[in-house]
Amino acid sequence: MPRARAKNPFLRHPGYEIQKARYALNLSQEQLAAHAGLHRTYVGMVERGERNITVINLMRIATALDIEPGALLPGMRVKPKDVF
Repeated sequence: MPRARAKNPFLRHPGYEIQKARYALNLSQEQLAAHAGLHRTYVGMVERGERNITVINLMRIATALDIEPGALLPGMRVKPKDVF
């Protein structure tokens, strides 16, 4: 049975941006995880929007991708209905 993607855009959006940046560098999830000091399954869950990424792990991933952390959150806007 396929996994359902997270409905919360605050989880989906950074995951999509991480995946896009990882693809641009031709890295596997395992390679990115190793560079960031994280587990491959965690990276996969973040990319699918299944995990709430911490600021520290966002910084680790951005550093591993050699990009600014803000590049993983472009266009994020808060709408009252999206908060919780």
